[in-house]
Parts: sequence; structure tokens; C-alpha cells
Amino acid sequence: MMNIMLRVRQIALASTTAWALVACGGGGGGSSAAAPNVTPSTGFSGQDASAPTATNNIATDGLNWINYRRSQIGMPALTRNSVIDAAAQGHSDYQRINNVVTHYQTAGKTGYTGARLQDRLTNAGYVFGSPNAIGEVISATSNGSGFYMAEELITAIYHRFVIFEPVFKEIGSGAATTSANYSYFTADFVANNGYGTGIAAGTIVTWPFNGQTQVPNNFNSDYEEPDPVPDRSVVGYPVSVHTNLTRKLTVQSFTIRAHGTNSDLATRLLVQGQDANTTTQSAAAIVPLAQLASATTYDVSFSGAVDGVPVTRSWSFTTK
Repeated sequence: MMNIMLRVRQIALASTTAWALVACGGGGGGSSAAAPNVTPSTGFSGQDASAPTATNNIATDGLNWINYRRSQIGMPALTRNSVIDAAAQGHSDYQRINNVVTHYQTAGKTGYTGARLQDRLTNAGYVFGSPNAIGEVISATSNGSGFYMAEELITAIYHRFVIFEPVFKEIGSGAATTSANYSYFTADFVANNGYGTGIAAGTIVTWPFNGQTQVPNNFNSDYEEPDPVPDRSVVGYPVSVHTNLTRKLTVQSFTIRAHGTNSDLATRLLVQGQDANTTTQSAAAIVPLAQLASATTYDVSFSGAVDGVPVTRSWSFTTK
């Protein structure tokens, strides 16, 4: 696992006409791995020939990497919107100016563009209809690669719930870098005047995906806030399932074991109703309580339901 500190906040709000899910991450310094800057050898797992080529623009590369990863698991690509870009760029600028990682801005401070995500979008000129959904993820790090920052946000499980929401339709991103080369990357997600088609009704998608290779074998739980595994530090790579936000996902069984063994790993289940910080009803994850073995294939089994209709899935991935 690349060594980057992430601080995460995840908040969900709901009403009859609007839904919001936001998460942020920020981090400290460095990585022992080289920052990716070319395709296809970015050092990330599960790549194929459609991986984007780096532009060395953090905002663009981060956005492209998010769309690439969504496409790998069958989610629709998000359309880039210049108005959402403006809101995201303004928020990255605010964080850089004020040396803070946050979803909320304080009126009167330099760079202020709106207190909340919905305020910043509206102030940038975005016009909301109904129903709508919005989300935000933020990363701050001394690694200047948009690919790296987006991949780390996908690793952090509460971020992943936002990034892999199938029904988002549009995206905007912005980045700002200090004189000390510390960068803030903000990605904002929107579904407006109705939700996107998402994935087929009654189905789920998984991460890692079936057959994915070079998957990291660990994740530092302490680098997420709230901490998904409060009593552990280094744990195994999170495994998740996702469906459309309008659907109710329930979990009957969710297990992982090394291929060829008969013993399930001890895990922590993150699902609405059992994990206080999982506020979306449409996704669930398991986090192995110990680091996964290197160069090992793991078999995952999920059994549950989407809106009461049974769904089962078995798949495998291999660690680096």
C-alpha cells in the first residue's frame, strides 16, 4: 500500500427531492512508490488498454481516472461539466489558501465561494431540478499525480461509496497546489433532473472486480476519519459491492478466503444499519481485519438482495 495519510469525512443528507453524499481525504507526505505519469505502466492494479494517458494536470487526470475505474466495473461514464469544474476549482483554491481540508467554507475567509457543496454549485451557476443527487471527494497530498490521488480515494472505502455511485451523471474537478508542492484535488458529482440509468435493476457491481490483479494487500484504517476499523491500524484491502442509490441493498453473507482454503477471513462489515458511518443504503463492504498475503488469489462470495430480490455473486482477485 502506498504510504499516504488520508483524513476522511462522510456525510449523507436525504429528502424527498435531494440526496447528498460527501467525503474528503487529505494527506501527508510521501510515498515509496513513484508517482504514475505514463500509460499503461502506472503501477496501479487491474489496468487494461483503455487506461487514460496522463496529461500532468491533476484535475483532468483525477477525473479521467475516476471515469476509467467506473468503466471497468460497468458503470456509465460521467460527463464533464464546466460549471461543476468551476465549483470544484474554487473549493480547491479555498483549501489551498486557508491550509485546510474540508467540505465547508467559512464566509469572510479569503477564497470563499459558498458554505456547502450545494451552495458552491449554485453560486457557480448550476441550476438544480428534481430529483437530484450530489457528492464530493477531496484528496490532499504532496504526490502531484491526479491518477494517484484518485486511486487512493477509491482505496479509502467511504470515498469509494461516493465515487462508485452508479446514478451520478456529471462530474467536475479542480486542483490547487501550494508553493511547497502540496496539492488539493476536489471532485464533485451530480445527478440532476432525474438520476442516471446506473446499472441494471436488481444487479450489483464489485470492487475489486473479478480477475483483477496487482490489488494492494493492505490499507491503513487509521488514515480514514471516521475510521472504518477503529481497533486496528493496518488491515486488508476493502472489498465492496454497489447498486443504484435508489435501491436497498441488504447483506445475508459476505465472505473472503484465500483460494484453495476452507477458512473465511475475519472481516468488519460496513453496511447501513450495522456501521454508523455507512449512510448509503446502496453499497456494502467488508474489510479484512489483517493484511492480505502478497501474490495470493482471494475468493469472495456475496449473498443478499436488492429491493428484496435475491442476488448472489462469487468472484476472485489477486494481490500484488
